[in-house]
Amino acid sequence: MRKNILFIITDQQRYNSLGCYGGRIARTPVADRLAREGLIYRRFYAANTLCQPARSTVLIGQHPRTHGVFSNGIALPYDIDNVATLLAGAGYRTGLIGKAHFDPGMDPERKFKEHQMPAAGETGPYRGFEHVEFAWHAARGLPGQLLGHYGEWLARHHPEHLDSYASVLMSRPGGETGAPETHINPIPREWYHTDWVADRVISWLDTLADDDTWFLWMGFPDPHHPWDPPASERHRISWRDLELPEAWLEGEEAERVLGAKPAHWLAYYQGRWINAEGAPWTFRPSMLDADKVREINAMVHIMNELIDEACGRVLAEIERRGWKDRTDVFFTTDHGELQGDYGFVFKGPFPVDALMRLPLIWRPAPAAQIEPAEIVEPVSQVDLAATFCSIAEIPVPEWMQGEPLPTAPGTQRRERAICTWDSHLSGYGMHYATIYRDGWLCTAYEPSTKGQPTGVETFLSTYGLGDGPQSSITYEGTEGELYNVEEDPRQFVNLWDDPGYRGTRDDLVADLRDHLPPRKSPALPVVSLT
Repeated sequence: MRKNILFIITDQQRYNSLGCYGGRIARTPVADRLAREGLIYRRFYAANTLCQPARSTVLIGQHPRTHGVFSNGIALPYDIDNVATLLAGAGYRTGLIGKAHFDPGMDPERKFKEHQMPAAGETGPYRGFEHVEFAWHAARGLPGQLLGHYGEWLARHHPEHLDSYASVLMSRPGGETGAPETHINPIPREWYHTDWVADRVISWLDTLADDDTWFLWMGFPDPHHPWDPPASERHRISWRDLELPEAWLEGEEAERVLGAKPAHWLAYYQGRWINAEGAPWTFRPSMLDADKVREINAMVHIMNELIDEACGRVLAEIERRGWKDRTDVFFTTDHGELQGDYGFVFKGPFPVDALMRLPLIWRPAPAAQIEPAEIVEPVSQVDLAATFCSIAEIPVPEWMQGEPLPTAPGTQRRERAICTWDSHLSGYGMHYATIYRDGWLCTAYEPSTKGQPTGVETFLSTYGLGDGPQSSITYEGTEGELYNVEEDPRQFVNLWDDPGYRGTRDDLVADLRDHLPPRKSPALPVVSLT
């Protein structure tokens, strides 16, 4: 009998947030147990540090530049094959519950199915999934529309909590310290979206026969901002007791470290550049101080604990149904979070481990008799779809650019992982590509294309946003970043212009360019902002 696949994906979670990756604050016994029983990948890299491109890569098995969702706000075409369509065609029951984000998130006119279907009471089919129930980071979006099946559910059953969540992407101060996107959320824990996702997963599993074979995408909206777990859970971790992140920077040290990186780093810190493609447009790093970062991080740790407990409930249900011995379980995220590193929060065009390096745990079905192992070779999100095909015993199609993940150290020749960034705002036009290889992170910037239309102009004008924000930084294509991640785990020392490392830099850049994925032509238009 073929194996089931439970794919757990969180949103914007750091690799070192889990105990099995060195985390010392959040208690994550469920994920840690999966790691002990299975495979833990120490160098797993995102294909992009934004939600939509990374998630589309997981679904399709292609790099963002190839499948065309190179940034947020781009509609992934509905008529293309992906791993869910392949597994459904092979007889798998397929479900997606929680956050998907293959369609643009900002969709006031409900042009896309992730917003149409919940309003119409529909739960499938969608992109190869026979059953879907969507959840976002809040119950309402802009301008007040209900978000996902979760928003619709809350409106029907607990309307008094529709506005209990913080406003998304507004960087409003809140919590106890006035930290941006932080909020004291009065919603009871059992109605919070993390527990709702677990509840709906268990309900869907209960509709399946014992001998069904299934693939389930379980997507948690947390620990992505806004940082507003239920107020009843704030006692778990006191922000006052937290240390600052090891890579926290301020004052003269921040000026020195960031000044040696490409220009947008220091300009962002000084308020001269807006991170409009990775953070709320109104956010400035000057809004942070040590206590605000502590409170944000405390909320993140609490959100991570709630996710771990929700996963434990689902795994207990799988064991109760007698499926444990034939169920492969994956735990990962789409991209990381700065969480105070360098004096920043959120994400964006910052090619460092805080955003690109991710947790990945694979607990193979016990019946597969794969020995627990720690894999140090670099692997990528582009490999997940091929791995799911391999588990399902179906051929990996030629259009997938990844390959099944190694199940033991040294069994495959894995040399590199590649992550790319391409702007969706024509007022920015930033492009770069990063390679991880042999303990080095090397990023080569490409000439800026500021002013070249991407399609987002129509959306901006429709909603009275003019030309949108404009970058104060342009790049010639000679800039870059080079870090020895073993000697410099915080990526503080940029060796790009150091003559002593010119040979290393040139070798890595040549390797990167030799392995860059081809770009989709013509490019898909940008139709929204998120």
